Amino acid sequence: MPSENSVTLAHCGIMASYKDIRIALDPSYLVDCDFVFVSHAHTDHLHRARKNSAFKGQILASKETCAIARTRGYTIREPIERHDTFELVDTGHIVGSKGLLVGGEIYYTGDISTRKRAFMKPAQLPKVKVLVIESTFGRPDYVFPELTQIVHETNRIISEMYDLGKPVILMGYPLGKAQVLTSLFGHWDPIYVHDSVWKINSVCIELGIELKQAITFSEAEKRGLLDSRPWLMISPLMHARNEFVGKMKRKYGAITIGFSGWATGRRYASMMGLDYAMPMSDHCDFKELVAAVKSCSPDKVYTFHGFAADFAKYLRSVGFDAEPLGAWAENNAEKDGKQEGKTLTLDVFS
Repeated sequence: MPSENSVTLAHCGIMASYKDIRIALDPSYLVDCDFVFVSHAHTDHLHRARKNSAFKGQILASKETCAIARTRGYTIREPIERHDTFELVDTGHIVGSKGLLVGGEIYYTGDISTRKRAFMKPAQLPKVKVLVIESTFGRPDYVFPELTQIVHETNRIISEMYDLGKPVILMGYPLGKAQVLTSLFGHWDPIYVHDSVWKINSVCIELGIELKQAITFSEAEKRGLLDSRPWLMISPLMHARNEFVGKMKRKYGAITIGFSGWATGRRYASMMGLDYAMPMSDHCDFKELVAAVKSCSPDKVYTFHGFAADFAKYLRSVGFDAEPLGAWAENNAEKDGKQEGKTLTLDVFS
């Protein structure tokens, strides 16, 4: 049995206990507990309702997360944003993303970014006793350049391609990266958005995010707008073998620029078949993760996702009581300087 205040890994995901309250953190399905917390609307953090579920508690989620989740086909039942025991804390990851502060003692970050990106503000970092922090990029290899450098280089490429009469497609995850790209590069004209990006952008605009209203790909193609002068398009991140990307290259000679934290790896662009790759992420890089832990100044740290074992090992080397949670304890662990566990593949990047 877990202690009065504890963090464990269950079949559904991470579970926290605080006094006599049990909280499921971003579970894959509803379980019998007092509260369920949904940090944001990426599908790997959402749950599907199960018939005959024993769950009779309350769901904690931001109104933005609920609105975006509905657009993606998920229903968050009767959510609340406020409770005496809990505080929802901005994590800077995507629109509406929150971490959960439990009793002022346990802080679960969900996915987190401490870097300002367009309209996205940096994460808030409370002082806590127990920190449960994502470690997607929890290795020293993953350090991202300044955003100003990425924006400058991307604008340079777009300008050069426009001079050559070539359209450019900026690629990022349709929820999160695509909205930041729309904001950062909305000064280019004409600008179009893939229909899936338009769907999310529209919800974000309704939520008060200032994004340029852009014509969808399908409408632009229907009206013959893609046949004229060079244009810019915001699209989901796709491999060059994707039918859409192949068509854009064959018919319009489009150049692709992909945006991902994994682009710090030299092979990323070639693995994805991109013309250019920019190391920009909605997560913290390694140095930012370390700084976040130091800012929270916890007595205990649990790491999850990505390079959880490696990050916990590093934190121990600098004096923190840190360990990876359950299933992440062995994944991608390093022993004697050699990587064990899974090798990064195309599936990880895409």
